[in-house]
Amino acid sequence: MTEKTGGRRVVTNISLSLDGRYAAPENPLDMGWVMPYAVTDVARDHLTGLWKNATTALLGRVNAEGFLGFWPTVIGMEGADPRDEGFARWLVGADKVVLSRTLEKPPWERTTIVDRPAAEAVADLRSAEGGDILVLSSASVIKSLLAADEVDRLALTIFPVFLGGGPRLFDDGLPPGRWALTGQTAGAHGTLALVYDRIP
Repeated sequence: MTEKTGGRRVVTNISLSLDGRYAAPENPLDMGWVMPYAVTDVARDHLTGLWKNATTALLGRVNAEGFLGFWPTVIGMEGADPRDEGFARWLVGADKVVLSRTLEKPPWERTTIVDRPAAEAVADLRSAEGGDILVLSSASVIKSLLAADEVDRLALTIFPVFLGGGPRLFDDGLPPGRWALTGQTAGAHGTLALVYDRIP
């Protein structure tokens, strides 16, 4: 594992199908397959446990636009689950770093656009003060950080569906390494939440 500077952890979080895909083959932006499971107690508690120690959200452009277009509307929404509203408030208040070559101005307050490789952006963030750096469902960013051996905590929610195709999270050629299972929860509809910490 490469030597890290600073004490901040990089925590990545993403949902996967049972056959290891993070997006459907026909339309990678269609996350309809996730929705029946994302609202389970397991999924909501899993996300809550991740953002509570984080002070920075790291996102790719597509996820940033989707997240920042939706989550602020949850605050004060009638009938909103308190965990969803808690995450929304955290996201609004957290420092946000968006990796993009095409965005010209920040899409939201407390947001910085960075046109650099993910590993370089993380090195800068590690050298600054703060809590965990949480990478939220941005597969391209997570894949890049895994390839650079820059992930300290790998959080996954596994949903009991086969997509039958589409992109996989784990590519061949990743740096060898060992991981310790530090959290596991199973719940409604077969949703499984897993948290692995990298063993140095």
